[in-house]
Amino acid sequence: MFFFLSKLVDTLILPSNIMVALGALATLLLLVGWRRLGYVAGALALAIPLAAGFTPLGNLPVAVLEDRFPVPDLTEPPTGVVMLGGAVDLHLSVTRGQVILNDAAERVTETAALANRFPTMRVFLSGGWSSDTDKGRVSESSFARQALIGMGVAPERIEMEENSRTTFENAVETRKAIEPKPGERWLLLTSASHMPRSVAVFREQGLDLVPYPVDYRTRGLAHPLNRPRSTAVGLTNLDLAAHEWIGLVGYWLSGRTKTLMPAR
Repeated sequence: MFFFLSKLVDTLILPSNIMVALGALATLLLLVGWRRLGYVAGALALAIPLAAGFTPLGNLPVAVLEDRFPVPDLTEPPTGVVMLGGAVDLHLSVTRGQVILNDAAERVTETAALANRFPTMRVFLSGGWSSDTDKGRVSESSFARQALIGMGVAPERIEMEENSRTTFENAVETRKAIEPKPGERWLLLTSASHMPRSVAVFREQGLDLVPYPVDYRTRGLAHPLNRPRSTAVGLTNLDLAAHEWIGLVGYWLSGRTKTLMPAR
């Protein structure tokens, strides 16, 4: 139930969807003669892309998340890396019969780079299907495995689980699969904006992994007045921020994490 509810809420709160809904409402209000309310709804619909594209609002909420955990300085080979799903466009990959990465592709490319840098490091992929309608088809982890092999990672080094649909399920399934031993040092690799929620839920499952953020979308809080290069990018970042911040709140309220924002 939580999975379906989270998907529904996520759809409803995305700023780009709210913008379209306000535009449709404005049109309806004007058609029925409620001009004042129609103008207000229309102005609000226009304000969202203007704020996202021409002010720092499109970047700042993402920058706060991205700056939470720095990239670690790896002087010693880690025991392994856990790469969370989210870099594969599962529907297109299944339809086209080849691995198609999305704009979080750095999750895969950086995992491959780390694997090639540290030949003894274990590689664990966590990611199943994005919905129950995909279950039974080729999983996201399976496609990511294909991509890593194509980048020179030996097949026997790659372990994976194919059951998780959410970040919470990533943590539960990963704990079952790898069972880290005392003294082992595992990396948690995911998008920088997704890292705070990932760290919080993995810690709740007893996995204190070293955050290794990738896939940055902003220049960070060192450049607070930096605005997106286009309205489209600004809206995309605003949607990303809404998704992650609502996710943090939802996991905290539902008891999946004990902290709203995990400590560094």
